[in-house]
Amino acid sequence: QVQLVESGGGLVQAGGSLRLSCAASGGIFSTYMMTWFRQAPGKERDFVAAILLSGAATYYADSVKGRFTISRDNAKNTVYLQMNSLKPEDTAVYYCAARQGIVPYIDSVRYNYWGQGTQVTVSS
Repeated sequence: QVQLVESGGGLVQAGGSLRLSCAASGGIFSTYMMTWFRQAPGKERDFVAAILLSGAATYYADSVKGRFTISRDNAKNTVYLQMNSLKPEDTAVYYCAARQGIVPYIDSVRYNYWGQGTQVTVSS
């Protein structure tokens, strides 16, 4: 079983930055595809970004491309999401998710393990 714990959320003004972290335990971190999703009130859980096992490849939703950067440190069992140029529409609960394999699924049902989420609020 893999346990995931997110941190780093908060309240920020539009145009600002936040860095989310997701610490993993209970598995071999380097064998897991790591992905960030987000869910705004009343909406579905949407794909944000994913990173391959070694970090060699990354994938982004069009809505965050050029503003967000996903990275991972396999020595620290941690994945990060650097969020710059934040917009009010980025407001959501951000979730870290993991699954074994190398396919960056954007469908949340494909992921076995989830963190509890961290709230990001961007004020205008």
